[in-house]
Amino acid sequence: MSGLGPGHDHVGLSDTLAARRYFRTFEGITGHLARVAAIMESEGAFSRAELGVMGEYLERITGTFRALGMKYLMTGRETGTAFGALAIDVTESGFPVFREILTMASDLAQASAHTAAGPNRADLMDRMVSAIVGNLEIPTKLQFALSQRIYYELLLEERLFWSQNDPRAIWLSGLKDRRTYLVHWAVYDSEINLPVIYLMEVEDSGRTALPQDAARWPAVQMHLMAQSMAGLKLLTIARGFDTDFDNLHPKRVQRVFVGPMYSSAFTRQTGPIREVLDGAMAPEGDDWCLAWTVETLESARVEREAKGWFGSVERQVFALDPFAARGAESGASRTDRFIVLPQRQFQVLADRNPPGFGGIRKLVVSPAGRVLSYR
Repeated sequence: MSGLGPGHDHVGLSDTLAARRYFRTFEGITGHLARVAAIMESEGAFSRAELGVMGEYLERITGTFRALGMKYLMTGRETGTAFGALAIDVTESGFPVFREILTMASDLAQASAHTAAGPNRADLMDRMVSAIVGNLEIPTKLQFALSQRIYYELLLEERLFWSQNDPRAIWLSGLKDRRTYLVHWAVYDSEINLPVIYLMEVEDSGRTALPQDAARWPAVQMHLMAQSMAGLKLLTIARGFDTDFDNLHPKRVQRVFVGPMYSSAFTRQTGPIREVLDGAMAPEGDDWCLAWTVETLESARVEREAKGWFGSVERQVFALDPFAARGAESGASRTDRFIVLPQRQFQVLADRNPPGFGGIRKLVVSPAGRVLSYR
């Protein structure tokens, strides 16, 4: 792994083998995430509708890594073009830095022009065969051109996880006076370099159904995206929404942090996680642990608040965790922490039983790909 020096949190993977190993590792991790979410649903962390939404965002994360893997496939090779190296956050998240996701959005704007103007896949492969057979040379520049062609095609074809994934609403129940929706959105948080998914069950007492309301729905979308920062407490986000929209009533809000990812090969960690990874001595592809955190805020009751001369509106009173010393601090009713890890790492963790892991749910990936849950 090559980088920017020991004082930097962001490292560029400029070595071919290191970059490809990184993407193979994440290919393995993302392949397990749908089963991880299904276990959480079975244990009550998500509803069936929320599980469907989570599955879509996890698919988008997988697609993003697939596209980036193709973009940086020829990292470290002499391609005749200076295209840089994948920058990852090695201390906080283990994921690509926010700038990489922004650049993908910029690349998407040019993708159609690139695919229309350049040679297609079949033409490039024919040229590669000719170079190998006829000239007895490795067609590195053609390989690079093909990888970039596929990258732009993936940007156009795949559903990807962008820096901002705008709110959408799924109808759950109710028809006239009060309808219930699952509103969901997601961001790639620039402060922590992680995908963060938001789920909000909201009751709508407005005259027009929220998604069809030309006045309210754009305002809701803009409001939620502006508040989607990891540094804000869920309580702050929910109260702000409740105050700004008198006929929308947030009953349950969840925030899901997918990551950080820890790996001896790619990240700098200390404490028990480092000891677990070092002790496992896992082979390439299995050298990882993935943290997963779900914050949940629920409405405990409703109060009426005077508004105007004679009117009143509903306001939610949210429940904060009464058993956690930092419940009010966290701004959540509860916080559930999980760690997803291969079987070898789990065995080391179970043997050493370090402090601080007792309340974390362990989701263990077996060699056959099954995911099992342990406390």
